[in-house]
Amino acid sequence: MADSAAQSSLVSSSSSATSVTSSSSSSSSTRAGGCVGGSSMSCAALQELLFWRDVRKSAVAFGASLVLLLSLATLSAVTVVAHVALALLSVTISLRVYKAVVQALQKSEEGHPFKTYLDLDVTLSPETFQAHAAVVAQHLNRGLQLLIRLFLVEDLVDSLELALTMWLMTYVGAVFNGITLLILADILAFTLPPLYEKYQVQINHYMGLIRQQTKDLMAKIQAKLPGLVKKKPE
Repeated sequence: MADSAAQSSLVSSSSSATSVTSSSSSSSSTRAGGCVGGSSMSCAALQELLFWRDVRKSAVAFGASLVLLLSLATLSAVTVVAHVALALLSVTISLRVYKAVVQALQKSEEGHPFKTYLDLDVTLSPETFQAHAAVVAQHLNRGLQLLIRLFLVEDLVDSLELALTMWLMTYVGAVFNGITLLILADILAFTLPPLYEKYQVQINHYMGLIRQQTKDLMAKIQAKLPGLVKKKPE
């Protein structure tokens, strides 16, 4: 009886521990995969594109964005916009004229070929606009507060880190221009997420080692320079 009771308590405790572990891991994965301050639907759609859940949609999005950026790298923005508009108008006008000729020859009344899209409600309601404006204003306020805190040296370590980052960016800017950086960012955005998903354990392991070494280095610097110790929030 005592053995059975001990076994049952052991099983129950192990199952509860397993459930707690699984719930914590699921919550952490939810936090890692979620978008802070954004719409859940748009965030999920963006994740599906970047993680190549639908290969056709991701390939179209990646190809279109890459062609657009490469066009902007060689041509002016006005030229690119004009050519894209002309290409779109060429397709829609040709299809409209073709359908009109077919309907005239067949004496049919199929209607406008883009009637389905013309009937779509694309108006933006005031509530939706205000919700998006509130999110944008929240991000702007956070950004302004961060800039004021960094440039007015509220914390010396953070301001020195920003200065070091900007100094490194001067060398990056000497090699790459803005469009080149956007092209690289576009390529990395569509290649790094699936690679991270495949090698997540190894990447997290090495990133943890890097964070720990950086933390130890900053602790040594702050120990030698007491004035650099960050103020604890009250």
